[in-house]
Amino acid sequence: MEQDYLTTQTPGKALLIFALPMITGNLFQQTYTMADSAIVGRFVGEGALAAVGASYALTNIFICVAIGGGVGSSVVVSRYFGAREYRKMKSAVFTALLTFLVVSILLGGIGLVCSEGILQLLKTPPDVLDMAVDYLQIYFLGLPFLFMYNVLSSMFNALGKSRVPLYFLIFSSVFNVVLDVILVTRFSMGVTGVAWATLIAQGISAVMSFFVFLRLIHHLSQEKSSVFQLRELGSMTRIALPSILQQSTVSIGMMLVQSVVNSFGSQALAGFSAGMRIESICVVPMSGIGNALSSYTAQNIGAGKPDRVPEGYRSANRLILLIALGLMLVLEIFHAPLIRLFLGNEGTATAVQTGQDYLTFIGFFFAMVGFKMAVDGILRGAGDMKWFTVANLVNLTLRVTLSVTLAPKVGIGMVWWAVPMGWFVNWAISYRQYRTGHWRQIYQTKKG
Repeated sequence: MEQDYLTTQTPGKALLIFALPMITGNLFQQTYTMADSAIVGRFVGEGALAAVGASYALTNIFICVAIGGGVGSSVVVSRYFGAREYRKMKSAVFTALLTFLVVSILLGGIGLVCSEGILQLLKTPPDVLDMAVDYLQIYFLGLPFLFMYNVLSSMFNALGKSRVPLYFLIFSSVFNVVLDVILVTRFSMGVTGVAWATLIAQGISAVMSFFVFLRLIHHLSQEKSSVFQLRELGSMTRIALPSILQQSTVSIGMMLVQSVVNSFGSQALAGFSAGMRIESICVVPMSGIGNALSSYTAQNIGAGKPDRVPEGYRSANRLILLIALGLMLVLEIFHAPLIRLFLGNEGTATAVQTGQDYLTFIGFFFAMVGFKMAVDGILRGAGDMKWFTVANLVNLTLRVTLSVTLAPKVGIGMVWWAVPMGWFVNWAISYRQYRTGHWRQIYQTKKG
């Protein structure tokens, strides 16, 4: 069957077919925040870019909660799909959607109440605080749409339909950019304009995705299933919570480190924000490969083919090396025009230099984050969550500790060094656990 290609095609080919639409889709998803930053930076000013940048680390945490929850839930869905237990699969899908709807409403409410206090706690420069609060308030109103779309995307991926969310992402990304330009340049709405553009584009995309997904699972199986199953919620939670932690590690670290960067002033913050936007684009292929390995591992375990997992892992690492080399060359050659894309020709020397310094440094380490995400993807897909969680916690703790304690003394460059050091330690812990073969024991236990 066509939807079984992750368990039947050669591992490298199966991963490539599955991962490419996910990577392309995630690249388009990044255009939401990238377009917001580039448009306000060029048409409103460096202060507006700093305001959106001050919000980025916080908003990205919620994005990662949505993505991590969706990826974690999709592991359970993938196993049922691989085993062709479609009634249980549908119950797991509906349980996940209902749960994250409630979670998104609660988090959105908390965000609306606490956004200004959080930004002040993060030492957001006073000259951009009001704009950052305005951006966040609108963002939190659209949180249910953000969660709905990302969870549905993971469910499409769990069924091997990774092209479907790609189509919706292309639509919503292009629509978002068009709205950005109209609301900022013609209606002079500034940062609130880009926030409303994102909410509207994500909302339309989420609703459309929901109806297409309902049709897909009805076509796959017409068996009746429960709308909510506590047992399925428990199974998904055991995988989703560590997955959320893993997806959020970078963003939580960024948010905590943000207070360090903020202390260097709004000009350094603007440059760092531009650099982070470009980094987030570069990390997308690595994240996509890691998420693809999760579904690949889960489906092959469900189909009783765990021996295909190491083959897929080796193929993924070869692909990561190739992509990382290309990214490094691009950043080393084009770092100046990339930063100018956000800051324009009017950017201050401090902002431009900060952004360029970050890009030329971090470009050498994308292979490491790719290796980390790949092995994390296998552990997550196999349900081997203990050391997966430990590795990501160590990563977060190391990055924050080095940045907070050393950057004020030796300079903002310490923030740069903390990033690859955290990635390396994370990979070392996860890889050691992978080599023990414990994930195979988990499979044998569940099979027995």
